[in-house]
Amino acid sequence: MRQPKILTTMRTYSRATLWADLMAGGTVALVALPLSLAIAIASGADPANGLVTAIVGGFFVSAFGGSRVQIGGPTGAFIVVVYGIIHQHGYEGLVLATFMASLILLIAGYFRAGRLITYVPEAVVNGFTIGIAVVIAASQLKDFLGLTVAEVPAEILAKLETLWAVRETLNPAALAIALITLGLIVGLRRIAPRFPGLFVAVIVTSALAAYYSLDVDTIYARFGALPSSLPVPEMPVFSLALARDLLPSAITIAFLAGVESLLSAMVADRMIGGHHRPNAELMAQGVANLASASVGGMPVTGAIARTATNVRAGGQTPVAGIFHALVILAMMMFAGVWVGQLALPALAALLMLTAWNMSEPHNWKTYWATSAVDRFLLILTMILTVFVDLTVAIGVGVSIGLASRLFASPQNPDEWTPPDR
Repeated sequence: MRQPKILTTMRTYSRATLWADLMAGGTVALVALPLSLAIAIASGADPANGLVTAIVGGFFVSAFGGSRVQIGGPTGAFIVVVYGIIHQHGYEGLVLATFMASLILLIAGYFRAGRLITYVPEAVVNGFTIGIAVVIAASQLKDFLGLTVAEVPAEILAKLETLWAVRETLNPAALAIALITLGLIVGLRRIAPRFPGLFVAVIVTSALAAYYSLDVDTIYARFGALPSSLPVPEMPVFSLALARDLLPSAITIAFLAGVESLLSAMVADRMIGGHHRPNAELMAQGVANLASASVGGMPVTGAIARTATNVRAGGQTPVAGIFHALVILAMMMFAGVWVGQLALPALAALLMLTAWNMSEPHNWKTYWATSAVDRFLLILTMILTVFVDLTVAIGVGVSIGLASRLFASPQNPDEWTPPDR
C-alpha cells in the first residue's frame, strides 16, 4: 500500500492526540536543530542548507510517509557522499544528484520495491555505517581541537597527516568547549533520557564561550548570518554530462535514503507496536528529496535517533513530524541571530558523539560472533568506505552479499539492529 499514514491516523484524531503530537514535535525540533546544522557543516555545505533540509524534508517525510512517527531530515549517513559530491562538483552538483535520487526513490516506491531491503545483508549495512562513523569523526577533529589550517584534504589519510602537521595550533578553549559539550550530552542522557540534552548542551557551552569571550569559531563568524526565510523553489541546474557523472552518486543517495528510512520505520514499529508501509515510505522519501532539491537543500531520509526521540516524547501521528518542521522554521525566522552564535567546537562534539553511536560499540562483540562471510563483508565494506569510496563500498558489499545469499531466504526484518544515528 502506498497511502500516506497520515490519512489513516486522521480518522480517529483527537484533541489529546494533537497535544501529544505538539509536545513531541517541539521536543524533536530542539534535537534536530543543532544536528541539522552540524551535519551540513560536516558535509561541506552552508549550515543554512541543513536547516532548509530539516524543514522541507522533515515536513514532506511526515506528510507523505508510511510510518506514524517517522522524523525526516539530513543524517550522518549522507556526510561522506555529500562531501565528496560538493568537493568534486560543487553544491549545484549536489542539488542535481539529490534531484536524480528523488526520481529513483519515486520509481522504487511506485514499483513496490520497499520489501527488497530484506535482501540487503545486515553485515553490509553495519560495515558502511561503521566506516561512515570513522570518516565523520575524522572530519570533526579540526573544529573539535580548534586547529588552524587553510584547507583539509578529503581523503582520510591525507586529512590526518595535514591535521597532525598543524597540531601546534591546538586551541585549548575550543577543546574545552567540545569536551564540556560531550560531558553534558552524556550526563543529561543518563539523568533525563527524554530531555532534549543535545540542544541544551550546545546552547550552554556556546553561551559560556560568548560570556567569557573565548577564542572559538561560531556559525556566524565562519559562515555569516543565517537566512530568515525559505528559498524560492526552482529546478536544479542540469546538463547531460554532469548528470551522467553524478548518476553513481545519485544511486548511492537513493540507496542510503531508502535503507535508512525503512530501518528507522522498523525501529519505530518495534517501539510503538505498529506496522509501517514500506512503499509509501519510499514514495515519501522521493517527494521529500524532490522538494529539498527544489529549494537547494541536501538529501533527506528517516532519522533513527530523531524518530526514537519522537516516540519517547509521546508522538503518536505524523502531525508530530510536521510540527517539528514548523518549529525549526520558526526558529530560523525569528531566532536566526542567536542560532548563528552556536560554537563550532560544540557542534563538532555533537557529531563526534553521533559517530560513536553510529558505530554501535556495544554490538561489536556480536558482529564478531557472526559467520566468517558476514565478518568478511563487514570488514570489507568498512575498509572500502573509509579508504576508497562509499559508492564502491555499497556496490561491492551488496553484490558479494547477495551472491552469498543467492539460495538463502530473505532476512527477517525483526532481526535488524540498525545503528543509532
